[in-house]
Amino acid sequence: VQLQASGGGLVQVGGSLTLSCIVSAHTFNDITVGWFRQAPGKEREFVAARRWTGGSSSYADSVKGRFTISRDNAKKTVNLQMNNVKPEDTAVYYCAASYRLIHGLIQSEDRYSHWGQGTLVTVSS
Repeated sequence: VQLQASGGGLVQVGGSLTLSCIVSAHTFNDITVGWFRQAPGKEREFVAARRWTGGSSSYADSVKGRFTISRDNAKKTVNLQMNNVKPEDTAVYYCAASYRLIHGLIQSEDRYSHWGQGTLVTVSS
């Protein structure tokens, strides 16, 4: 599996930004794609994830109601729509993938074995 994240940049507080993760895989059966982020001086944390098929998704409490994860099957991308961004959303954002991941572990970083490079999001106040 190869993942390529893009779409990062500078955005003002309260603004919106969409991140995209292109997923290249031999099969999309039973694959889950997630977004994680790492702020300066902090550990990487879960943001959002969704199953490629079935559509079940999960969000970190800090982004619920502001971020939306979606899938474009034709383009083979998983997008993260970020609305009403806050300074604390500033981080390097990574997309990752896992096969046969049960829903109860969807937020567990160590269950994701495939990672893309990060894309930097900077929220200015």
